[in-house]
Amino acid sequence: MRRKRTGFTVIELLAALGIIALMVGLLIPALSMVRRTAKETKQKAQFTTISLALTTFKNDYGDYPGSDWALGSDYGGTQKLTEALLGWDLLGFHPKSDFRSNGFNDDGVFIYDVGNPVFFDQRRGPYLELATADVFRLGNIFNNTAPLAPNTFVLCDVFGAKKVTLANGKTARAGTPILYYRANTSGRTIREIYDALDNDALILIKQQADNKVHPLATTAGQYQSFYDYIRDPKISARPWPYRPGSYILISAGADGLYGTGDDIRNFGN
Repeated sequence: MRRKRTGFTVIELLAALGIIALMVGLLIPALSMVRRTAKETKQKAQFTTISLALTTFKNDYGDYPGSDWALGSDYGGTQKLTEALLGWDLLGFHPKSDFRSNGFNDDGVFIYDVGNPVFFDQRRGPYLELATADVFRLGNIFNNTAPLAPNTFVLCDVFGAKKVTLANGKTARAGTPILYYRANTSGRTIREIYDALDNDALILIKQQADNKVHPLATTAGQYQSFYDYIRDPKISARPWPYRPGSYILISAGADGLYGTGDDIRNFGN
């Protein structure tokens, strides 16, 4: 009596493996897209939280924090945003701050002195929840931060591009710093309303660290790429920016490059 054969033949096994490989090949891109969509949704939620914090700051002080950066300065738009919402040392904002990288004001007073109970009691905020703020020292993210001060803090996006070591020795994944530009509401042209220099130093630091061209990187004396980027295409009468009455926030997105199609912004599509 012939024994009944059981199990797979080699051909059947190869066919099954081929089907599994095909299914995995289809599944991996789908999972990657789901993860990216989840990150983008989280980034938009982070912008909503920052916007609420900025509204509270404006209610307290009458305006949004400045974002100006002068050539040779070590403190620009993104750093000033972080100080306003969290404080120079992340313990709250001092209302007499003149937004200097060393914590002093223009009168030479160290207003962020934690040993001075009067100064400490005068602080407001933080306006963001520190545990979820994705804030990092600039010097922990980049090896070379010149001309910006390395010990100052910046808010980062949620894409976790780089592993950094914190002061307590633990590691965390830091995203790319979020760019912040405050609008000059009295401006009459796009270049008067927003200043491309506000975060120019930070963009160039990131570009040098990546050794890649960032489309938002500006060309000295022109800065046309920036103004094309923030221009509202619905207005054709003259170049006009999105959000001329408030501020602009820009996350570099999953690729970590400023000015590419995957950027998450609080304006446009």
